[in-house]
Amino acid sequence: MKKIWENKSWIVATLTIIITFVVLIVSLESNSVTVKVNELNIRSGPDVTYSVKAKVKHGQRLQVISRKSNWIKVIYKHRTIGWVASWLVQNSNVQTVTRLSEATIVLDPGHGGSDTGALSMTGQPEKRYTLEVAKRVERKLQERGARVVMTRSSDKTVPLAARPEIANSSSANLFVSFHFDSSDENNVASGYTCYFYHTGDSKRLAESVNQQMKNLPLSSRGVEFGNFLVIRDNSVPAILIEGGYINTKKDFNQIQKPAYQKKLASDVVDGIANYFKNNQ
Repeated sequence: MKKIWENKSWIVATLTIIITFVVLIVSLESNSVTVKVNELNIRSGPDVTYSVKAKVKHGQRLQVISRKSNWIKVIYKHRTIGWVASWLVQNSNVQTVTRLSEATIVLDPGHGGSDTGALSMTGQPEKRYTLEVAKRVERKLQERGARVVMTRSSDKTVPLAARPEIANSSSANLFVSFHFDSSDENNVASGYTCYFYHTGDSKRLAESVNQQMKNLPLSSRGVEFGNFLVIRDNSVPAILIEGGYINTKKDFNQIQKPAYQKKLASDVVDGIANYFKNNQ
């Protein structure tokens, strides 16, 4: 009788070990991700500003430990622990991972909803064109792999104070606000301007974007200090772009053209990319 009991105990213990092992394997499989980009950076912390600890090739499996601010804490090859951008891990459309593709960028189409913004000489609202340009920038940034957060994606009212807060709560790396200028009288001013409030990174970002916009058909009014709430109350590098004067006929003829909007969007993205490249 004792021998039978001992055999049963051995069987139970063996089954327990097997079940535990199977559960562990299933758990490990369900808490892992397979890299689909060509090469993924493992950083020492959950942000593009942290140093790179290792690079992971396409097809490698990473064990997931935890998640924070859209970054994943992982173990690589059972020894390297670090963080990867969650939106990049399985994005097979991104061929080359850069600091831009690892960044979170907030785009702020000015005005919206009951706030029309400035009006053209024909009564066209500024809010329409800020949204059109911001959406073009969004698509171009996403094509490069960046995570993009919009303060608005439709014609709705967003309080001014809520806009920088979106950047703060999104763990953003940059904030770009889009506007079109207006003068007290029609047809007396022309050109685009890049504004910053905080010196340092914000000013460098404004300079980088403004430099890239120099081939637009409108003239540059330069990089200027601007006391605007959306960039003043921001905890991340932030700029505000005035893409031309909406109540100047020459400028508005460009502003309403898809070709101008595309060129402006491309220049903004290239300026952001250069900012990341030159401020590592």
